[in-house]
Parts: sequence; C-alpha cells; structure tokens
Amino acid sequence: MTKPDHSMKPSDEVDAHQLSVARREGEAYQQALLYMANEVADSGKMQRAGDYIVAYAQEKAEGMYVLRGEGRLEWQAPQDENCHLEISVSDASDGRFVPYLKIQATLSGQGQDIGPFEVPFLWHPGLYHYGKNIQVPGDGEYDLKISIEPPTFMRHDKTNGQRYAEKVEVKFDRIPIKSGQE
Repeated sequence: MTKPDHSMKPSDEVDAHQLSVARREGEAYQQALLYMANEVADSGKMQRAGDYIVAYAQEKAEGMYVLRGEGRLEWQAPQDENCHLEISVSDASDGRFVPYLKIQATLSGQGQDIGPFEVPFLWHPGLYHYGKNIQVPGDGEYDLKISIEPPTFMRHDKTNGQRYAEKVEVKFDRIPIKSGQE
C-alpha cells in the first residue's frame, strides 16, 4: 500500500491544525479507496507518481445516471461496453482526492490498444474518482497507461503550493480484466 508522506508544513496559509484535519480527510479517502480496490472491484492497485498517489480499479461495465437537462437525470445502461475502469488520483502528501484533472488512459492487451480515451470525473456515493465504461476484447491481462495533465487550477501557499506542475504518466503492467456488464 502506498501511504501519504505528510510532507506539507505549517505556513502563512495553513496551520498545524488545518494540516491535521486535511490528513484525517485523506486517511478516510484512502480507506474508502482501499475498500473499493480490494473488496468491491475485480482488480485494483496503487502507486506513487510525483505529487500524486494514482490508483485504478476495474469492474464490469455498469449503468449510470446522465444529466439530460436541468433537473432531468436519465439512467444509461452500458451498450457494447464491457469494462468499467476507475482511476483515483490523490495528493501524495495528505491523501485527499485531487479534483479537476484531465486524465487519459490506454489499455493494451489481447492484441489491441484501447485508447487513449478521456477518463472524466465520476460522482460515486462512496468514493470520488474518475471513471468510464469501455469495450475490451475480453477477459485477460492488460497493461494500463494513465496520463495526467498538469491541472490549471490556482494553488494557495508559497510554502506548499509549488505542486502538480508537470504531466505525470503511470503504468500498471499485466492487470487482470474481467469483462461483462452488471
């Protein structure tokens, strides 16, 4: 398990108590992430990558609600998609989820490359993450490449804010994929 390194220090923007609260939020997020990756998903792993902890979880394709206009949510079942790929990106220092990222992924296996494809933010009642239903040739081992662009959001704090400034690429080799639909 990759654990946050708690490298942020008190500064003119954040005191020790605020950092402690942020770390507790990160610990709760990491517990939920481990539960999803190890207990709920068919497969999942995590690794440190620059300023981030990047994790994936894989499940069978699943239906989701899609906004079709103000106040109108519509259930959309998977069509040809048979794989749901979930990606979590959290802060390597405090473990909290990092929002507003542009993420692309590519799966390579079974003689094909699937992607690159965008992996958008996906709201989930148990864990904020990025996710997408995709179509794969079938069950088997795949290599997963994840690319995270530097986010354009502003950062507070002269002491701790010089972060997330470079593109990050992560590779998970030989991940087991179980295809199908829920």
